[in-house]
Order: sequence, then structure tokens, then C-alpha cells
Amino acid sequence: MAAKLKKGDTVVVLTGKDKGKKGEISSVNPDANKAIVDGVNVAIRHTKQSQTSQGGRVPKAMPIDLSNLAIVDKNGKPTRVGFRMEGDKKVRFAKTTGEAI
Repeated sequence: MAAKLKKGDTVVVLTGKDKGKKGEISSVNPDANKAIVDGVNVAIRHTKQSQTSQGGRVPKAMPIDLSNLAIVDKNGKPTRVGFRMEGDKKVRFAKTTGEAI
């Protein structure tokens, strides 16, 4: 199945503690059906000091399920993603506006 959300897409969180927050996808794991979004689902990790890093409490973005994310269209609202053929290319488009993403 084709990926509806890709690295670099701006998305909004639909459910959970970060509902309504927007961010950019920094990585996607299609096998686990999860993505890491900058500034969303942030957890504090305690790291030990080493020669290269200071250590202490480090914020880290944790993966969030793809079903809890929706891409942001040109109006800034969450929308679903569809696919259509334009010539011989498969193109993603926003269901609300019909424009290619």
C-alpha cells in the first residue's frame, strides 16, 4: 500500500495528549505504522554523562501511530489523503480541496 504520510509532511494530531498540535514528520516507520513528529509526543529520557555529551534530562520525540495523524491542507485544516493518476504518475491529493500535495 502506498504511503499516505511521508517525511517532511506537516501534520496535525487527531487524538491523545497532544491533540491539535501541528508538526513536521521527521521519520516514518511503515512496518510499525508509526511516525516521529517534531515537538509532538515528547518524553524525557535520562542519559548518563559521557566525554562527548553533558547528560541529564533530554527531551526525545517518541513515535506516534499514523492513524492519529492527518495531513494539513493549504487552508491549515486536517484532511484525508487520496491517490489519483495524472498521466502515468500516481499523485497524492487532499480530499477536502482536491489539490495535489
